[in-house]
Amino acid sequence: MELILLVEMLDPRNDFLFKRIFGSEENRDVLLTFLNRTFEEAGKPPLTEIVLLNPYTDKDAPRDKQSILDIRARTSEGQLINVEMQLFNKYDMDKRTLFYWSKQYAGQLYEGQSYKLLRKCVTINILNYSFLPNSRYHNVFHLTEDRTGIPFSDDMELHFLELPKLDEHEIPADSGGLVNWLLFLKGSNPSQWEVLAMNEPGLKKAMTTLEFLSQDKEARLQYEARQKYLHDEASMIEGAREEGLKLGKAEGKAEGKAEGKAEGKVEGERQKAIEIARNMLNMGLEIEVIAKASGLSESEVRALKV
Repeated sequence: MELILLVEMLDPRNDFLFKRIFGSEENRDVLLTFLNRTFEEAGKPPLTEIVLLNPYTDKDAPRDKQSILDIRARTSEGQLINVEMQLFNKYDMDKRTLFYWSKQYAGQLYEGQSYKLLRKCVTINILNYSFLPNSRYHNVFHLTEDRTGIPFSDDMELHFLELPKLDEHEIPADSGGLVNWLLFLKGSNPSQWEVLAMNEPGLKKAMTTLEFLSQDKEARLQYEARQKYLHDEASMIEGAREEGLKLGKAEGKAEGKAEGKAEGKVEGERQKAIEIARNMLNMGLEIEVIAKASGLSESEVRALKV
């Protein structure tokens, strides 16, 4: 694959760019191949066809800074798939995953319809940070019985693809597969693209799309605006957490001396959450984002505004 690099290549981990590459109608085959590589590695049968439920259009340009640029698709069997790229750790991935999975699952039915109409929902989170306490870059979760492993239902399937855990993987010479796609997303040097795409025609198309977008003036402006927002949001959340941790720790120690270590620890955690929420309120973040980051309920966060 011959590449002419006229400008610096943009980062495909930016969720706006990720959706342009994988969530546009003209690149539906790219998404299908990526999904099949993901399912193949998890021992699942391949998909034959998908329908994009929220394909990228010019109206999806990130003018609304707090928009969620995920990709939603439906298979020929009616299963629903949600794919999301997370560039920074917002410290709420477990709750966020369950929340949006449950909305997608419940959203299939109108009032009065039978539960039998519900179809399997699959969530695929691509994370630019380590999340789970193991060394595997691809983890898959289902609902099973603790001791026997008997499945309760196959309707829930959660995939976590953690890009930092690919550090020890060398570029496969000719095998292809999910690792090649993730190395591309992680930001492999374009000089290595030909090797990565050797047996992955869909990946080659994704690379060509990224090259085109990197040279498109309007796309670069939208990318840079989104990148700035993502960096600013991450800095605000991290700053609020650090400040809350300091204050919560100090107040927790004081409470511990006065009322006992156990009660002091609980109160300290509570104060830490409140300080995090207050800092984030002062930064102008949305109630929903603050609640997820602090662990408080939305009503508790609203009460802090009074």
